[in-house]
Amino acid sequence: MKFVLIGYMGSGKTAVGTSLSKTLKYKFIDLDHEIERSHQLKISEIFKSKGEIYFRKLEATVLKEILKREGNSIIATGGGTPCYGSVMEDLLKSDDTTIIYLKNNLDTLTTRLFKEKDQRPLISHIDSEEILHDFIRKHLFERAYYYNRAHLIVNCEGLSPNEVVQKIVLKLF
Repeated sequence: MKFVLIGYMGSGKTAVGTSLSKTLKYKFIDLDHEIERSHQLKISEIFKSKGEIYFRKLEATVLKEILKREGNSIIATGGGTPCYGSVMEDLLKSDDTTIIYLKNNLDTLTTRLFKEKDQRPLISHIDSEEILHDFIRKHLFERAYYYNRAHLIVNCEGLSPNEVVQKIVLKLF
């Protein structure tokens, strides 16, 4: 069984995924780390040298490879992963995959991401929380169709990663 975590950047996919993998004793895979490892480049370098479209195609290819080769695993995707190409359709058609959307509110995401914007290629150019807030709002609106198709939607507001894991386990088992 594979559990694929989706949600906007800063939603806690890596933290929750790490904790969930320990709880279930499943392998944890961070899609961004797999891309960086396999291509010997940081995500920011791929964005800068090849652009977002190239990155999204690469991301979809690496995810397909992971889904084929891995057994029981927790996979943390990038925020835009399910929104490009046929990624969400492919995930929904996969028999042994459960998609979990980690949902956070706009203000929480803005606060979290403004603190770490320099490490995030999509938002590194944004200079104020107000502009970031509007940027995230637009993205959440555009991505809602994909995120809301997940098998399980978990409201993470005000919860620690371990509390989110408890919520997920209670809903799944």
